[in-house]
Amino acid sequence: MEYSARQIADFLQGKLEGDAEVKVSQLAKIEEATAGTMTFLANPAYTPHIYTTKASIVLVREDFQPEKPVNSTLIRVKDPYGALAQLLELYKNSLPQKKGISDSAFIADTATIGKDAYIGEFAVIGEHVEVGKNVKIYPHVTIGDHVHIGDDTTIYSGVRIYESSRIGSDCTIHANAVIGADGFGFAPQTDNNYKKVAQIGNVIIEDLVEIGAGTTIDRATLGSTIIKRGVKLDNLIQIGHNVVIGENTVMAAQCGVAGSSKIGKNCMIGGQAGISGHLTVGDDVKMAAQAGVPSNIKDGQIIMGSPAMEASQYRKAFIYFRNFEKLVKRIDELEREVQDLRSK
Repeated sequence: MEYSARQIADFLQGKLEGDAEVKVSQLAKIEEATAGTMTFLANPAYTPHIYTTKASIVLVREDFQPEKPVNSTLIRVKDPYGALAQLLELYKNSLPQKKGISDSAFIADTATIGKDAYIGEFAVIGEHVEVGKNVKIYPHVTIGDHVHIGDDTTIYSGVRIYESSRIGSDCTIHANAVIGADGFGFAPQTDNNYKKVAQIGNVIIEDLVEIGAGTTIDRATLGSTIIKRGVKLDNLIQIGHNVVIGENTVMAAQCGVAGSSKIGKNCMIGGQAGISGHLTVGDDVKMAAQAGVPSNIKDGQIIMGSPAMEASQYRKAFIYFRNFEKLVKRIDELEREVQDLRSK
């Protein structure tokens, strides 16, 4: 499907510079784009490419000032990356939407399925499950008993949702995620064995949450593990039992959160960060990749390192750590000099 620069500018409410009738049918990276494609410039590091790109249309910031002639038609917007996201969503919604229930799916008699839902081959829907309107459940998904799934949610192949979990509306759960498996609860015994503690709570996922492939969210021992509205979880993340993650917090791949920790809203957590159990992380916190968090974090802190500390403090300490070998040699030399002076 082709769109003209004028149509795109009108849709994005952007300012058009160049050929308004030039048409594009694909999106491309700025350094790889060809005629008939559209690209964007959001990261200043890619600015040199705008003078050589063959893209027909480039999305740029409103305040972008080219230093040399640009051959492409420009559409000026507040946020090029956000504008690209809007266009991708428009494209996705224009594709044919899956509907209907496969003959090879199993759906319990007590389950209710909303209008225009799609349920793929070999999906299993348990007793008393409620599936909302326009929900898409891809092949080989298993939905346990008493699960509720809100409208317009998409659940990709291989997902397992255990009994009594509640999934909100407009959520996306990617392949092979597991929602509601038992939390890691074992009571040590006097004979050095461990007795399993029954996990009788559930998982609650609110609206507009995205959960990456292979991510696991454990059910609560008592009460609920809660993923609040707008949270975005990358692939291969482990969320322990009774954890609460606040609204619009984002977590990159391979993070781990131990049981009963509470994470605030609007946090940004880098890949492979680890958060110990029973902690409180405030709102608007930023954690660098591989941060190891052993204690509570206040609102608005930026932390790095393991054990994690305030970022500016960590950077100062790292200067000494990087020069540690030189410092040791200097100390050894000073000790020898002191010993020589004492021996005279």
